[in-house]
Amino acid sequence: MGFPIHRLRRLRQHASLRRMVRETALAPADFIYPLFVTYGQNKQEPIASMPGQFRWSVDRVVQEAHEAWELGIPAVILFGIPEYKDERGTSACEANGVVQQAVRALKSQLPDLMVLTDVCIDEYTSHGHCGIVRDGRIINDETLECLQAMALSHAEAGVDMVAPSDMMDGRVGAIRQALDASGYTEMPILAYSAKYASSLYAPFRDAAFSSPSFGDRRSYQMDAGNAREALREVELDIQEGADMVMVKPAMLYLDIIRLVRQHVTIPVAAYQVSGEYSMIKAAAQMGWMQETPLMMESLLAIKRAGADLILTYFAKDAARVLTGPDT
Repeated sequence: MGFPIHRLRRLRQHASLRRMVRETALAPADFIYPLFVTYGQNKQEPIASMPGQFRWSVDRVVQEAHEAWELGIPAVILFGIPEYKDERGTSACEANGVVQQAVRALKSQLPDLMVLTDVCIDEYTSHGHCGIVRDGRIINDETLECLQAMALSHAEAGVDMVAPSDMMDGRVGAIRQALDASGYTEMPILAYSAKYASSLYAPFRDAAFSSPSFGDRRSYQMDAGNAREALREVELDIQEGADMVMVKPAMLYLDIIRLVRQHVTIPVAAYQVSGEYSMIKAAAQMGWMQETPLMMESLLAIKRAGADLILTYFAKDAARVLTGPDT
């Protein structure tokens, strides 16, 4: 018997040919760039556990978003660092809160940039949890009122899309109801639908000063061993009015991204979270791996698993690679 007629290497011989037959491709338009915004002027505070990431004052966050826009990145998502915190996270709803200020500035200076906001009170609560706490328990339904007020304050500031990340039961429906009742019927919701309790959030909590002061978040974030439950969460969020759904984290949950993609027809996002970013950065800094190829391979894996959109701190770096002369 002769050599097999099928030689799969034929289509791998040249870089141009490999690009021609590539099944999955990345583009800057796939990315949503997360940004931390804080009070003050001309601030660019480095985040030790996230090399290359910063807490930006409103004036500087506009500059950073403009750079992203120039690279072809269509959207940013804002996370606020408030001046004060309390038990109910009331600063999250202030008309002149830091995120609300940033939304107005961004929409004024970059009107075509899509601005999303995280809707969760953990960054604003003194205890660091995503819900109202009473007797050591997270109170679901009372928290929904806080989330409604927060989402409305972002809508009034001019945000393009709200993204509830708290994992309270019924929060998408509550926010949809509040937005519609106030005339924001066209405001889309990106739901953090399958958000798992994960060790990969640690650098974010360092960045946002939002680590829980007691216990953990396992009573409301999903258990890592569950896949079918992710579909239940996604289905409920869609029924409640979600326009897009998200899986978070991405790298260790590629199977969940694929599962969700196979079961829904609306857009699916995935969040390459802070820990994923920091692990790649750390490995590169130690000289164990090359940062750029690893960054691009990790993003391609998320896209290949089925994500339409990727929230990633690598957005600018990846966009530069994708638009570079050798792409």
